[in-house]
Formats: sequence, C-alpha cells, structure tokens
Amino acid sequence: MAVPLVVGVDGSEASLEAVDWAVDEAVRHDVPLHLVHVAATEDGAGDPVAVASERANRNSSAVKLSSEVVHDDATSALVDRGRNAFALVVGSRGLGDLAGLLLGSVSLSVAAHADCPVVVVRGGAEHRAGQFGRVVVGVEEGEGSGTAVQFAFREAHARGSGLVAVHAWSVPVGNPGPPGLSGYALQATERPPAQVLDDALRGSAERYQDVPVSSQVVEGSARQALLAAASDADLLVVGARRRHGRVGLQLGLVNHAVLHHAPCPIVVVPQI
Repeated sequence: MAVPLVVGVDGSEASLEAVDWAVDEAVRHDVPLHLVHVAATEDGAGDPVAVASERANRNSSAVKLSSEVVHDDATSALVDRGRNAFALVVGSRGLGDLAGLLLGSVSLSVAAHADCPVVVVRGGAEHRAGQFGRVVVGVEEGEGSGTAVQFAFREAHARGSGLVAVHAWSVPVGNPGPPGLSGYALQATERPPAQVLDDALRGSAERYQDVPVSSQVVEGSARQALLAAASDADLLVVGARRRHGRVGLQLGLVNHAVLHHAPCPIVVVPQI
C-alpha cells in the first residue's frame, strides 16, 4: 500500500492552499491524500476537515482521500503522522499565528522535526500552480544535500520540469590567500565549487536522464542565491542535516531564511 501524502488543515486560507497543492502532488505521484486537523476542543472540530475534504474532491475526484481529527499538540501530531508519509504538507501560516509572523510557528516546528520531507506551501498562485516549469535545489558542501537532490530530480521528472541546481560558496574567513589569487582559485586548492555541484548531481542525473539540468555556481550568499533562483520556480528544495545527539534537524540560518521568504513552495528534505 502506498504511503500517503499528509496535509495539516486548520480552516485557514493558507491550509486550503496547501490542500490544493497537495491534491496536484498526490495525482502526480499516484499516492493517497490524508488530511489531519488538530483540534483543541471537541466542538466544531470536524468543520475544517469537511471544508478541506470538499475542496480536495472538487479539485480531483481521482485522489484516494482520508481524514482524521486529532486532539493533541499540533506539531507532535503532524510529526507523528509524518513517520509513515510520502511527505508532510502545511500552509505558510495558520489561524493561530500572529499576523506579523512570516511563517507560522507550527509550520516552522514541523519542518524542523519531521522525519519525512516537509512542504511549506507559500508564494503566488502562479508558483503554487506550477506554471514556470522549474524546480530549484540548493546544494551545499558535505553530506547535507544528498536526499534533497534525489527528491528534486524525482519531482522534476514527475512534473516534466527542468531542474536548476544552485551551489553558493564564499572564501573562508581569515584566509585571504596570496595577493592576486581569486576566491575560486583558493577553493580549488581544496575542492572546486563546480566539482561540489557536479559530484552531488551525478548519481541522480544518470537515473533521471530525461530531466534537463542547469547548474549555477554563485560566489556569495546562499540565501540570496536561492531566493533569486526561486523567483521564477514552482518549487524550492533544500536539505537539512540531523543534529547529533538531539531530536530534530539542523535547519541552519539559510534554511530558516528561505522558509520565511521563499516566493514559491519550499521543501525541506532530511538527510538520511
């Protein structure tokens, strides 16, 4: 039996936009859709689920749909259901979040603690509807990007989209090097940034040969490079390392920034 795509719903417009996105994703990957509403009280708890279910059925009658109402902490309930999920999908802001927050507290907490990929559905309608035909993946040095790259290739393949792989780098602080030696040449004495990108893409590129790939090696801020690349993308994919000896993921400053500011839906993929 296929594992489901799990969506958190709370009656907010953002969560309904997440349902819209998730329906398309479930059809794309031929997986069932499971709606989860975390209710604080018994009264009226089923209403958000009913509204979300009607919306999902209206978008596509082909999706196998199930739902449940849970009385628990929202983050704990969603993370628990993500342990056996294709991915977790949440809106960018829930009913209980303050208007000034760029990203809802539950969405951020779920992204930091889930065992499966977490999709935060945000951005304009054209981004959410997949009108650009581009998936962007951030690639970093080390082992934090392996599963993110695999996810991004699989997603681009399922969408029939192109893939843009972005690797940003900068000269190490306190290591200016000899006069006249460029930052890239300094890096080349260790591992050239272009090689970091090529090595990260090689395995998945061989598997998904139908996916057109463009590579961007950017000297400077990873945050700015990813947000710029995502400006005309349908999806931004980033990886997250597990924290040694602690529960949850090491999101880092870059992931926090793109979760709050990405102009399109963003996926945080845990490194396995």
